[in-house]
Amino acid sequence: MCGRYYVDDETAREIEKLVNEISSKLHQKGSKRDIHPSEPSTVLTAFKGSLHMEEKLWGFPGYHGKELIINARSETALTKSTFRDSVLNRRCVIPVAGFYEWNSSKEKAAFYREESSLLFLAGFYKQFPDSDHFVILTSPANESMIEVHDRMPLILEREEVFPWITDSRKTEELLLKKPCRLKKDMAYEQLCLHDFTGDLT
Repeated sequence: MCGRYYVDDETAREIEKLVNEISSKLHQKGSKRDIHPSEPSTVLTAFKGSLHMEEKLWGFPGYHGKELIINARSETALTKSTFRDSVLNRRCVIPVAGFYEWNSSKEKAAFYREESSLLFLAGFYKQFPDSDHFVILTSPANESMIEVHDRMPLILEREEVFPWITDSRKTEELLLKKPCRLKKDMAYEQLCLHDFTGDLT
């Protein structure tokens, strides 16, 4: 599960260096901006053999028009008709500074990588009548996450970003990788998640 994430100025600079282009859309007022489901966000895709930044909406429209599908399980994404074609043909990476998760007591924790200001989340996208929408893949939680939640985003290493997006031969292997260890900061405030659908089981 990943129900909200955030980007900051340093994240924007690293994304710009990675794709070797400048995107004014990544520069926001303030040091941090939370991204919620249904909102537009910058993702990395491939264009003419190189990484490209574009904006897409977070979450596939649900079956009844009222819910969003914001996550998909990496272990079963290729077996789900809703996801399979997108995973095979329209993979993307969502660059973030970190993400939030809530435990069973509704206490919020922020997760990030201590040695880097950037996390690369594996995802995929699909075109809908209004816009392109993306979904974040999740994997079983590792030891740095399990006390808060049993799922976590599928995190790619920097050198795995381009193969994930462009090399279909690597797809199944990367879908089953174990994410890196993360640092955790617990918030003292208690916030409830909005009513969104997570992954399909």
